[in-house]
Amino acid sequence: MNMTMSEIRDYWVPDGAAAVWWLGQAGFIVKSPGGVVAAIDPYLSDSCGPATREMGMDFFRCYPPLMLPAQLSGIDLYAVTHSHQDHLDPETVAGYREAGGDGPYLAPPEAADRLRSLGVADRRIVTTWPNKTHTIGDLTLRATLAIPFGGDDLTHIGYIVSIAGGATLYFTGDTAYHEVIGVSVAEHKPDAMFAVINGTFRNLSPSEAAMLAARIQPRVVIPYHYDLFPDGQMPPQTLKMNLMLHEMADRFLTLTPGEAWVCAR
Repeated sequence: MNMTMSEIRDYWVPDGAAAVWWLGQAGFIVKSPGGVVAAIDPYLSDSCGPATREMGMDFFRCYPPLMLPAQLSGIDLYAVTHSHQDHLDPETVAGYREAGGDGPYLAPPEAADRLRSLGVADRRIVTTWPNKTHTIGDLTLRATLAIPFGGDDLTHIGYIVSIAGGATLYFTGDTAYHEVIGVSVAEHKPDAMFAVINGTFRNLSPSEAAMLAARIQPRVVIPYHYDLFPDGQMPPQTLKMNLMLHEMADRFLTLTPGEAWVCAR
């Protein structure tokens, strides 16, 4: 299903709700009732395929991008969780900038350095870290703790995205399990938790994602980061089975890339 920014801009979001479009892998677009549109970790190219071929990995896309990077020029905020290429993609950033996109970019320190290396002006980058918040209109992003894969980027984060007086969404980012994540996120009472479940490169496994959800207690648990690459896939139902162990299977929900989902408080 292809998407256009004009469709997103025209989409009506009820008061107190948040509209979410999954771009596949770790990419999302979130829209507030006030019309603020933020992109999180958009990956709209196939750059990871050639970049990982010599390492013996198949990270070519299983389906085409749902929109062109140039269409992102209509967003109000470009947020990234870390510098890995499927989250901060040079080709997506280049297409966005060529179409006139100029941020602001929200990023943790090492991802901010990567943006600078791609030619983004420092004045357009807002550096963030766990517990730091950034607000545009009625949309606020709070960075959260995330446990990285290794020493190549030690400043991974997730995001709590909240609507003023309304819905709250938690995106784990790429992270390993740690009880402090659950403790720190639970106090914000997210309505929906979007969880990585592929379990590779020290990411959350389905069982760890379910444990984290049990600590946080969102109303809805949505898996992601499992669908796009042949060597990074995981059946999403494995999360549902693990949620069952915590008596939370009824909270499991999968999204279809490109289709709007509305979270209301």
